Amino acid sequence: MASDRTTRTTSAGQRPPNAIVQLVPLAALAVVLVDAATDFFPDDPLVGVVTPTRLALLAGAAALLTPVRGRPRPRLADFRTRLDLPVGLLLLASVATTYIGGHPTAPLRGLLTVIACYYLVVGLRRSQPESWRAVALLALISVSAAATTAFSQVTNETATGFCRTGLLTDVSCDAGGDGVVIRAVGTFANPNLLAAFLVLMLPFALLAVVSVDERTAKTAVVLMAVLGYGALLTTFSRAGYVAGAAGLLVLGGAYWLAPRLADRTQRRLVAVLGLVGLACASAAIWAVSRAGDSLGVRGQAWNAALDLAVDDPLGVGLGRSGAVISAAAPGDRVFVHAHNLWLNWLVETGPVGLLAIASVAVIAWASAARAARAKSVLGIAGLAALTGFFLASMVDHPANLDRIDILFWLVLALVMADVPATWRSPAPSSEPRATQPTRPRHGPHQARTPIPAPVAGREPAATASTADNADPVDADASARPPYIPQSR
Repeated sequence: MASDRTTRTTSAGQRPPNAIVQLVPLAALAVVLVDAATDFFPDDPLVGVVTPTRLALLAGAAALLTPVRGRPRPRLADFRTRLDLPVGLLLLASVATTYIGGHPTAPLRGLLTVIACYYLVVGLRRSQPESWRAVALLALISVSAAATTAFSQVTNETATGFCRTGLLTDVSCDAGGDGVVIRAVGTFANPNLLAAFLVLMLPFALLAVVSVDERTAKTAVVLMAVLGYGALLTTFSRAGYVAGAAGLLVLGGAYWLAPRLADRTQRRLVAVLGLVGLACASAAIWAVSRAGDSLGVRGQAWNAALDLAVDDPLGVGLGRSGAVISAAAPGDRVFVHAHNLWLNWLVETGPVGLLAIASVAVIAWASAARAARAKSVLGIAGLAALTGFFLASMVDHPANLDRIDILFWLVLALVMADVPATWRSPAPSSEPRATQPTRPRHGPHQARTPIPAPVAGREPAATASTADNADPVDADASARPPYIPQSR
């Protein structure tokens, strides 16, 4: 009885300061997601170089490192991931090109900001396993804000400065005509940026479906996700269409289809057929859009980027690729970036930076695939988001915008926090399904089987009164995202 009273006092009497300390990192994550979706906070610094987003990240990190009663003391191992070495190499290449080349330090501070966000989310996910529900909810809110704005621009025929015909051919908005459609930009300045945002966030918005039990709530989540995919269509982005289709294919195949297939051969066959279908769809999109000129412009940027990488092995400096490529490419076209994620890092930071960012991409995708193979819903959502984003980044560089860049690193953190820091450690998703209790759903529950009376001469079986003294099977299993049961 005394122990029960102590337990009730400790659990129910959590001090407000402790609750606030645990809430601050989640609030920082909310600030990052809302600002990335809507550009809600000003970009100008409040004091010195401290912007509202950086202030939120600093407050979240301080709260995460503060010892709290009832929570394990933060350790360095809680922040370790498989990307530590590539991230350090990327920082080293960025610092070298910035200070050796005498370039401005503002882009370097931006890189430090997104890396700080990465480790904050890793620490948050590992110290508060139940935070995946908040991530899903915030992703759904962010997608809803951007998607509704995009649909408003289309339905109200708001001029965005970007137009295309029904066959995805670029056309001037001043030309007019029946076949000209407005490309929605949502809360961004470019339709391709909106498409990249939706490709990254929609899989995690759908994650909210498994975080609720009630059927009408699930329906509402699905409707908002459908609204998000509809907003992706309003961008008329060729790369966005291919990336969105790839992400949806991975999401549906890994979550719904793969557990229902009998053996590995069938799964591989379906995967091959999906890749072939995606390739055919991509070829059809590029063919009907007559994208020769568009690819030709990208070809000019890619050729200039390769020439610059040979001439300047240390890189031209963070944030300077667009100006340098514009000066080196033939013609008077102005480029903002290299239209390729990896080529852009090659131009700005040299081969060392390219090696680092390529390692980040390969390790992150492989880790997400491993988690998805173990039926982790976070791994499946991360794999879908990264697959679509990396496909789009082959012909574009949406992460050139700081709002998309911080979302990219946030997705990396969600994936890497769900897998061990080393490859030899067993994945969290390899735990047997039986150790994770099923959460009760609404509606009538089945009657419990009565406990049989003890037989004379035998030890009585453990009952509810002795359950408190037994070793818990998995204390925080309900706090972790659910795993899909393996097919038999």
